[in-house]
Amino acid sequence: QVQLVESGGGLVQAGGSLRLSCTASRSIFFLNVMGWYRQAPGNQRELVAIFTSGDSTNYADSVKGRFTISRDNAKNTVYLQMNALKPDDTAVYYCYCNSWGRDYWGQGTQVTVSS
Repeated sequence: QVQLVESGGGLVQAGGSLRLSCTASRSIFFLNVMGWYRQAPGNQRELVAIFTSGDSTNYADSVKGRFTISRDNAKNTVYLQMNALKPDDTAVYYCYCNSWGRDYWGQGTQVTVSS
């Protein structure tokens, strides 16, 4: 079992920045898949940024060049640095990981970008 707790969401003006944090209840050192998804009202949940095997990363095209995913294994934490935010980035952001073939999700943190 893995519990994921997100923090760092909030309200920001377009062009601003936020950093989301996701802290796991146990070591993330051996988690090959961990990252961030988001879901806007009326939309399906979509991938934002994710670590795949090792330190390989994937980003949604819509956030490339603006968002950066990083991890601190010593703190069991994954971060999402979001710059140049747009109103279209408004959504609930969820932390995700896969451990031993099982998916785990955080409770989500709201990000609202005003125009």
